[in-house]
Amino acid sequence: MNTLTDRYLAATLRSVPVARREEIATELRASIEDMVEGRTAGGQDAAAAEREVLTELGDPDKLAARYADRRLQLIGPAYYLAWSRLMKLLLSFIPAMAGVLVGLLKVADGGDAGEGIGAGISAAIQVAVQIAFWVTVVFAVLERTKTPLHLPEWNVDQLPEDTTGRQITLTDIAASVTFLALIIIYLPMQHFRSFVPTDGENLPILDPALWSFWLPFLIAVLVATIGLEIAKYRTGRWTWPLVAVNAVLGLAFAVPVIWLMSTDRLLNPEFVARFEWLGEGDNLNLVATAVIAGTVLVTLWDILDSAVKTYRNRT
Repeated sequence: MNTLTDRYLAATLRSVPVARREEIATELRASIEDMVEGRTAGGQDAAAAEREVLTELGDPDKLAARYADRRLQLIGPAYYLAWSRLMKLLLSFIPAMAGVLVGLLKVADGGDAGEGIGAGISAAIQVAVQIAFWVTVVFAVLERTKTPLHLPEWNVDQLPEDTTGRQITLTDIAASVTFLALIIIYLPMQHFRSFVPTDGENLPILDPALWSFWLPFLIAVLVATIGLEIAKYRTGRWTWPLVAVNAVLGLAFAVPVIWLMSTDRLLNPEFVARFEWLGEGDNLNLVATAVIAGTVLVTLWDILDSAVKTYRNRT
């Protein structure tokens, strides 16, 4: 089922306490059905009656707030939902983008990886604070001065698609595919712009000799992983065949990376020589251990997570 009523219920219930969801769902569905039935008894088309009833009930976020006895108010109630939705949208990607850009610029300007990460995290936090402050100030001024925003009235066409029984959302897939695409793009791009500071010459991070086989192989695995992401979205949930393919692709990427790193074949020797601290003591071994441990943990977590989700949703 993917009716407007189902979508309306799903949008409403996501914001109410878990303990009350079943009770509210039963009550709200019965009310909607009674109201629709009253209209159809008078000769109105069922689909049109359903749309009118849901439109009259209004924004599901507001209805959920009434059920939960929660005030939709920060400065005032008039523009709370508009403020909340804009904040979630802006904070979902702008601080992260700012942090990545600042970190890359820091490294390109001569800082080491640690300085780049620190600068990126600091920039992301500052951007998030600035967004939260200024957006809130703007909405507070608008509300106090009673400035009309002429926001569009809520209607049923704004309901999110019903995700009942669906584990994989479009947002999840878009984020995963974007991340994989960026890695695929960076692998060849590093030979033209690696962001490693040198005396006028580009310095790839990964050993150029790997282009004889391993880098094309890893790119092929990443492309296949994008195909898996698309298949996951079309299926809507994890299945055991998808878990198996995910495990194969995860191991196909992780095993070569671990082997190459453990045998000192992954990093470009010129890159290692460029940073003196890598040659001091066991620093290079520590970096290798960190890369290997991170690869193992991420791969195992991804495989186990997909298996657990499939097991929990077995029928």
